[in-house]
Amino acid sequence: METARAYLVHTTCADEDSARKLADALVEQRLAACVSVGAPVESRFPWKGRIDQETEVPLTIKTLEDRLEALEKAFGQLHPYEVPEILAVPVDQGNKPYLDWMREWMNQ
Repeated sequence: METARAYLVHTTCADEDSARKLADALVEQRLAACVSVGAPVESRFPWKGRIDQETEVPLTIKTLEDRLEALEKAFGQLHPYEVPEILAVPVDQGNKPYLDWMREWMNQ
């Protein structure tokens, strides 16, 4: 049986409340096995003709390759940003028991 590759997906939200809501929804919908909500960070980025500076809350989403499309679709409904950051990085190596747990839980 082929197993889906694990991925780490990075995104940010404008505040802790929206970050927690997004994290809860992704785990409840089994689009993520785990979402780590980080401490606020200061971000600088170009937006609508100027350089913005905002405090954001980073999220690290642990998911599987076969959930990436559904995850991106869910962001369209759940994420508060007009253009949410979705950076998906494949996991080349990891703790096998953790990766097995991810796959087992997400495929229930």
